[in-house]
Amino acid sequence: MSLSAILLLSGCGFLALGLPVAFALGAAVLAALLLGADYPLFVLLKQTYEGIDSFPLMAVPFFILAAELMSGGSLTEVLLRFAAQFVGHRRGGLGYTNVVSLTFFSGISGSALADAAGPGSMMIRMMDKAGYDRAYAAALTAATAIVGPIIPPSIIMIIYALQDESVSVGALFVAGFVPGILIAAGMCAVNWWISTRRNYRGEPDTATWRDKLTVSWKALPALMLPVLILGGMRAGWFTPTEASVVAVFYALVCGKWVYRTLQWSALPDILSRSALLTASVLLIIGTSNAFAWVLTVDGLPLKLAEWMTQQQFSPLGFLLAVNVFLLLFGIFIEPLPGVMVLVPILAPVAAKLGIEPIHFAMIVIYNLTLGMITPPVGGLLFVTSNVSKVPLARLTRELKPFLVAHGLILVLLTLVPALSTWAPRALGFK
Repeated sequence: MSLSAILLLSGCGFLALGLPVAFALGAAVLAALLLGADYPLFVLLKQTYEGIDSFPLMAVPFFILAAELMSGGSLTEVLLRFAAQFVGHRRGGLGYTNVVSLTFFSGISGSALADAAGPGSMMIRMMDKAGYDRAYAAALTAATAIVGPIIPPSIIMIIYALQDESVSVGALFVAGFVPGILIAAGMCAVNWWISTRRNYRGEPDTATWRDKLTVSWKALPALMLPVLILGGMRAGWFTPTEASVVAVFYALVCGKWVYRTLQWSALPDILSRSALLTASVLLIIGTSNAFAWVLTVDGLPLKLAEWMTQQQFSPLGFLLAVNVFLLLFGIFIEPLPGVMVLVPILAPVAAKLGIEPIHFAMIVIYNLTLGMITPPVGGLLFVTSNVSKVPLARLTRELKPFLVAHGLILVLLTLVPALSTWAPRALGFK
């Protein structure tokens, strides 16, 4: 049995046994080294370390810390009030509020899981009290939280740029805006359809224009964080890594002196949560690097690239095949290791076929992120089910119309490259 076969089969086996992704990948590499190669076991530690020994990866802990600081500064409540004043009075208003507030929060957290566990859990409780079906509220939250890794800043985009040198972090950040807005619009469309059928009514609009202006003014500092990050990068004031540090200081100033809700006594807990989340992310990145190294040593990426070239796919045919493959692959593995393992294989083939690197990057990121809401391994499903106390089976049933909407958006992004490439070109990102 080949080295790649041992690696892939053991990896699937460990995941099926319920091991966390990082440990499953590491154990699969260990099994491949023991059973199919003469390499020393020290290779696992060496490749894991090399996977995280990267200067651009320093942005990951700082963006995570910035999101935690913003959350600790009552950002969630501010964004909820800001979103509710525009859409809360319409039929299905709390559903729209859910979508809009999660979309705004995505511009700060960069994480689907953080969106679902933070503002998402609050919205589920609010929708439940207002008479919405709790399973529907949970499904709407999970389906909308997908926008977290699409709208900048996004941890997955940072990892992608490390795997494909033809794209930059800044270009990927900007490219995510239009797809992110499309996803939010699609979720709103599904909410309108279901709210009409189930007669989910909106909340009475009792706020005056003065109240709305006050709420909007309070939300403005939080909404400016993505603008600060992208504007500073475009102007050349700082790199993506430096932008993450700027985001931390900006979040600290907003929480402590603008909103005045962040207490110094809360900082140890915030730093602890940020450290734990950073450690889990970097451990996945490290073991994914070791996993990809074994595949490369065995020659699988080269063989797969040669096979794809021999099939003489058209660019559109290749993209459709990649969509199907990634949707199936994403069911069983999380987005971060998916990017680490697959991008070095697929991106060069896409480049040979003349596919825009930014266009291909958005398709890969969206596909792998969708795996978070598809059973049996969808991590976002488990998080949402846990915070909402809705059984996974009920949650999955309510997800069906949202999955259809996501599928239509994916087809649209595949057929219209400009949806991904227009914004980076317009703003001068290469």
